[in-house]
Amino acid sequence: MFVIIDLIFVELCELEFAGMRNPPRKTNRGTTSHETMLTAAKSVIADNASIRSTAKLHGVHYSTLRRYIKSVKAARDNNRPVPAPGYKSNRIVFSDDQEKAIATYLAMASDLYYGMSPIESRVLAYHCAVKFDVKHPEQWDQSQSVGDDWLSGLLSRNPQLSIRTPEATSLARATSFNRSTVAAFFDKLSTVMNRYSFQPSDIYNVDETGITTVQKPTKVISRKGMKQVGALTSGERGSLVTVELAVSASGNSVPPMFMFPRVRFHDHFIHDGPVGSIGVAHPSGWMTDSSFLTFIRHFIRHAKPSCERPVLLLLDNHSSHLSI
Repeated sequence: MFVIIDLIFVELCELEFAGMRNPPRKTNRGTTSHETMLTAAKSVIADNASIRSTAKLHGVHYSTLRRYIKSVKAARDNNRPVPAPGYKSNRIVFSDDQEKAIATYLAMASDLYYGMSPIESRVLAYHCAVKFDVKHPEQWDQSQSVGDDWLSGLLSRNPQLSIRTPEATSLARATSFNRSTVAAFFDKLSTVMNRYSFQPSDIYNVDETGITTVQKPTKVISRKGMKQVGALTSGERGSLVTVELAVSASGNSVPPMFMFPRVRFHDHFIHDGPVGSIGVAHPSGWMTDSSFLTFIRHFIRHAKPSCERPVLLLLDNHSSHLSI
């Protein structure tokens, strides 16, 4: 009970804090243009007009006009420039060019698969403030990072940036996906397509995926008040089974091949599996050269390619022409 109350209190505090960061505007104070305020002030100072009548004429509150006239007279007596009306804007730490450089670096780091988290981005901005030798709040020096408000403002001023959850990408995949590799793939693909004029039913995409032997239980109706509700499955930890699939551009598919992490394969492993599917075994559970040749023979038996009807296989960004 106390835990639920604490969670509700935390959520209410977060909502209130979020509203304090960006409070809605309730009045129109400070929205009068500089020209209107300056014209009204000149009418009062030069023409000795009444402040109330001048404020009513220009649609300005007389207290606002009186304060502005006082600041204008003080600036004139001290030989200072005429101040701008309204509230002072928030103090800006970085210039437009400096903030643009930070935003560009964050985007470039994400493009290189080394994106920075919000905490790392705040630390980076603090080091930039020190490097640029700009005046910044003392709290930044204490925490060695900028505040959450500055990061929120950066994201709002740069709509091309957002906080995203990255997908785990291996180094081999990240380094292989580059301009030269992609250009070489499409050059080979266009050469083969122009030579044989493949139809959609003759183009197959081959890929492998991993499935687990542990099924995720669905929600069930259970006795109220029980602390633990279980559902039987084939195993709590299970094992990963590799599946090789081939699907054509027209939607036709070849029965899959299952790769089991075993030394020997038995027919009952694929009992009640998809019609026409086959299975092989390897201690590692990963696809090997001999296992892939087994899948190629399985593919030929179902797709039936020939010299008169060649078939195009797309394998991991590499195109291969298969015919018999």
